[in-house]
Amino acid sequence: MEIIKAREIADSNGLDLVEVSPDAKPPVCKVLDFGKFRFEQSKKTKESKKKQKVVLTKEIRLRPKIEEHDFNTKLRQTIEFLKKGYKVKISIRFRGREMTHTDIGRNIINKFIQEIGEYGAADFNPKFEGRTIVTVVSPNKAGK
Repeated sequence: MEIIKAREIADSNGLDLVEVSPDAKPPVCKVLDFGKFRFEQSKKTKESKKKQKVVLTKEIRLRPKIEEHDFNTKLRQTIEFLKKGYKVKISIRFRGREMTHTDIGRNIINKFIQEIGEYGAADFNPKFEGRTIVTVVSPNKAGK
């Protein structure tokens, strides 16, 4: 149908001519109430946002020379985060000469993941990002 005829039909019914698919050959248009159309679109987007689940991430920073008490404190804190359903990013930062002993940091982070095993599982093996070893732990369903 030609544009002029479509506009006449829309005007005679008191509606708007709205281009629905501009990329199609020929472009697709509808005769409808544009205000109502926009309202329904916003309603759909709000509904889809309600169904989304936002996953928050907390971060726990460890050091290569961490003492046992500090380790246990960070462990308890991580377990609380996992119980609440947060993902936890665990990182160990190396400074200066500590870079020569990255195996110590890797052992610490592996021990940490082992200790929280019943509450969460690592999404990926610990990996280096610059001077930092990083991994992310997601909560288990049974841990909640």
